[in-house]
Amino acid sequence: MGEINFDNWEKQSEDHQKKYKQFLQRADKNKVLKQLPQLNEEAFEKVNCLNCAACCKSYSPRFKGPDIKRISKYLGMKETELIEEYMLRDDEGDYVGNSLPCPFLGEDNACGIYDVRPSDCARFPYTSEDVLLKRPAITQKNSTFCPIVFYVLEKLTE
Repeated sequence: MGEINFDNWEKQSEDHQKKYKQFLQRADKNKVLKQLPQLNEEAFEKVNCLNCAACCKSYSPRFKGPDIKRISKYLGMKETELIEEYMLRDDEGDYVGNSLPCPFLGEDNACGIYDVRPSDCARFPYTSEDVLLKRPAITQKNSTFCPIVFYVLEKLTE
């Protein structure tokens, strides 16, 4: 397997969307799932999320009940106060952030609630789990703003 070139990776990802789509439609699930842990680890060794934070700047996670409980306790707020100050309900009835970038994102791109962050954030960018294959449209979208997803897809499609 060759070395992935991150120069202008956003353009490369844009140019490779058709290739990614075809791969995700036809992928051998078991074969891919065996490769993901290693590729995920490699990607995180090559990419420092604190240099990017595009996910936190452009998208909101869903805040599920356990997330809200955990975060409100951590911040010393009532759950209702946390919801009122930082969240709104989306079209699907889920709680999401009420502003972008995420209000918990620091100027240094570090998360102010990292230890208790929502499960969506902890799991993102889903490059170590079957979501990569089960939700191909999301995987493709994520590849356009997350260099880790770009890396994993490039390796998988070599």
